[in-house]
Amino acid sequence: MPEPYRAMGERLHALIMGAALALQPALWYGMPAYRKDGAVVMFFRADEYMTFGLTEKANLALEEDAPHQLRPSSWFFNTLDEATEAALEAIVRRAAS
Repeated sequence: MPEPYRAMGERLHALIMGAALALQPALWYGMPAYRKDGAVVMFFRADEYMTFGLTEKANLALEEDAPHQLRPSSWFFNTLDEATEAALEAIVRRAAS
């Protein structure tokens, strides 16, 4: 993974492993992914932006008061600042629960 995505990927890996101890690192289509009970639940990859995504095996439950049926499953970013890390950590915790 080229810079600056390599450094962001290392930080994202540490965040994921710290937020969800049940996840196991894996490779998925040649990119970093995380498995729970053998199934890939989340991944990230570097394209024009860094992509973080969830698979259908993640906890995709809607909020009780959600006014729609859309389930967020992919996010793009090009900077991993404190606010972005906090948002990603919350997503990881929920998706891995």
